[in-house]
Amino acid sequence: MNRTSPPPLLSATHVVFHPPADRRLLKIGAANVVRAFDTLVIGPCRRDPAEHARARRAWWHTAREFDRLYKPKTRWEPPIVVWVAASIAERVNLWRTCSWLRGRGIATRDVSIIELDPTPFSNIPAEPPPPFDGISSVAHHPDTVLVERLRSARPWPTARYDRAVRLWDQFVDSDPSHFVRSCTRGVDGFPELAPLWTFLSAFLPRRTDRGVLCLSRFDELLLTVLSDEWMTPLDVYVHKSQAGDELQQWFLATGDLFTDYRLAQWAQHASAAVERGPGPKPPGHPMLSSAYRLTDAGKRLRNDGLQQLSDAPALSIAGIEAYAPSSPWVVAEAGRLLRL
Repeated sequence: MNRTSPPPLLSATHVVFHPPADRRLLKIGAANVVRAFDTLVIGPCRRDPAEHARARRAWWHTAREFDRLYKPKTRWEPPIVVWVAASIAERVNLWRTCSWLRGRGIATRDVSIIELDPTPFSNIPAEPPPPFDGISSVAHHPDTVLVERLRSARPWPTARYDRAVRLWDQFVDSDPSHFVRSCTRGVDGFPELAPLWTFLSAFLPRRTDRGVLCLSRFDELLLTVLSDEWMTPLDVYVHKSQAGDELQQWFLATGDLFTDYRLAQWAQHASAAVERGPGPKPPGHPMLSSAYRLTDAGKRLRNDGLQQLSDAPALSIAGIEAYAPSSPWVVAEAGRLLRL
């Protein structure tokens, strides 16, 4: 085949998981691009597509839908090309897409999956580098690389595709033990699993060897960065401290708006651990329209631990609710998952 001729799969249905990537594919000549964009590593995920879409809209407090995977008007005409970068969020979206396409009766042989190399950690503004990839994107690669990868695109073996579908089923389950077992033991062809569990486990409450319940590592860092002085979510997001540097690693994967989201959950919680006040900007500026400060109750929770799970606001993660008595999953020493 002449290397100057257009790749034959340009006319396929292309799926991407990051907003700039859809424009890049349109630029190189792709005709039908589906943007299945959502940061599924945080917030609720459900097995049923309609229920999943409702849960995600409620999570983001918006009627807008950036995720077009389940949209009724999306045109699914084989062949399908799925583009995936190395970030944990894109990899989870890949599992979901494989499950969705199979549910629509699209054969594995009609789905080509293009996996792109990670973005070098030297380009990531965090020190030390995070233990998971939270930023790699298809859009980070030059057009020449995208065209060459499209020329060599092939379907996955059926067994590997089956494993992707199974991982999504485990990820959205209300019993996370099967998924965590896959992460800790490893699944052939899915190197993202161990780093993903490192990320997810930081949002679950912890239990020490002495049996003391503690905040999740993420919430501990969040309440460490907060102080007696009023701070906007932006102040927290860019805070220069040891705790702030570590927190920044998780923000790379959650996105900046999660800062305000979690602080607002704390401020609305019965524990009164965080107080909320007006920020320097009016509503519509989520990182600047509110300010927060830590109370004495918050200091006690951070320093002394929890009397019960519900002392902290519940947080949706995949198929479970962290801190919810109905979902009593905690992380023990060395990252082991336990049910209370």
